[in-house]
Amino acid sequence: MFSSFKQKIIDYVFTVSKQPILLKDLLIANSQYNEKLHVDPVRLGFRLKVGRAYLVYILFVILFLIPFTAITHRLFANLDPHVSILVAMLLTAVIFIFFNFFRVWLVDEVALSQIKKGWQVHFPFFPYKEYSKKIDKIYEKANKLELPKKELEKYILDNLSD
Repeated sequence: MFSSFKQKIIDYVFTVSKQPILLKDLLIANSQYNEKLHVDPVRLGFRLKVGRAYLVYILFVILFLIPFTAITHRLFANLDPHVSILVAMLLTAVIFIFFNFFRVWLVDEVALSQIKKGWQVHFPFFPYKEYSKKIDKIYEKANKLELPKKELEKYILDNLSD
């Protein structure tokens, strides 16, 4: 259930290209993803719709804040107003800070999804979980050899069979 809900959010928040991912772009994105770097969305053909991301995030915040407010209202009503103001300022800061974490999480989820889709096109007989790091190492070697794009796929497949 969570994965289908997550997919609906991703479909609503992102524009994804129907064009296939080029081999070199896939290998670069896979390398960046394995190194825990931010993947370039243009290489993988997707774009975040920031306005829609804010709408989804606001809905999540509201779903959290209504129960939190209902639970803590009586406590803050009896406390000094200065404490309530400080808590409100802190909570507002946390809400705005966590949007960046939410956005990065969304981009990482779509990047992995796009990498796996491209993987099915270029390496259909090599499962992503098993071979992503192996192919990444082979790609690093190919980069050092400065192989042209035409020979890159052949080099990778030849080295996988070794």
